[in-house]
Amino acid sequence: MRQSVLIVNPYSTKVSEERLAAVQAALPSSVTTVRTRAPGDATELAREFDGTVAAIYVFSGDGTFNEVLNGVSGRTPLGFLPGGGTSVLSRALGLPRDPALAAARLTGARTRRIALGRVNGRRFGFAAGIGLDAELVRGVDRLGRRADGRRPGDLAFGRTAVGLLARKRFRLEPALELEGLGRAAFLFAANCTPYTYAGPLGLRFAPAAEFEGGLDVFAPERLGPASAPLLAWWALGRGARHVRAHDVDRLVVRCDRPMALQIDGEDLGDVDGAVLEAERDAVTVLY
Repeated sequence: MRQSVLIVNPYSTKVSEERLAAVQAALPSSVTTVRTRAPGDATELAREFDGTVAAIYVFSGDGTFNEVLNGVSGRTPLGFLPGGGTSVLSRALGLPRDPALAAARLTGARTRRIALGRVNGRRFGFAAGIGLDAELVRGVDRLGRRADGRRPGDLAFGRTAVGLLARKRFRLEPALELEGLGRAAFLFAANCTPYTYAGPLGLRFAPAAEFEGGLDVFAPERLGPASAPLLAWWALGRGARHVRAHDVDRLVVRCDRPMALQIDGEDLGDVDGAVLEAERDAVTVLY
């Protein structure tokens, strides 16, 4: 039997020795486990094993998933096992939240080819943002990690979001130029519907986006205090004028000033602009 590899980030929020043992028991005995030690390790490991193993499984959060996506050519099937606080990519692919159940499902699972997004050449698995949501990612990162190396939880995320909006007095003016589409205060782009796991409360920025298609773009023109209650303007796309675009292959964005950029929940620093692209038929995933 051809070998496969399991890349594990031991610092991901929900990765533990007990859960890892359960995942290993659910996967074929031919799977070799390797652990990351520092940011960027997963990209190098994925590049090393790409094309030489039957499958690459990843037990981690979205940050390490993203690293793996940026290290592979698309030849080797990928299995994303949820080990992060949310693991958006795993959920968007329809996998169980329990990593052992997800591993059991991926053993002998079907494969599908999916598209990825790119921002300035860097791949993302489910979403990218310029402006408000990227600032939120940055704010959570500034909280640091707990003593066990794990990131803050949902409550800290919520407090950071409220604080960020309060500092802006719940007001955002247009600061981006979306070539051919118009002006916006911030931008969110997705290649799937990533935040619908909360049921009726789920954020539906890109309700028509599909993994097999291009990018969907949601960009509110501005935010004012009247549209801020319960963030309904953000979650439902109501209460504010906005730009929407479906199945986009390429979009050039120019910023009036340097603005924060995030992909898959990772802060990439400030940018003066960005080129967003859809990479169709990019990788094979197990599901």
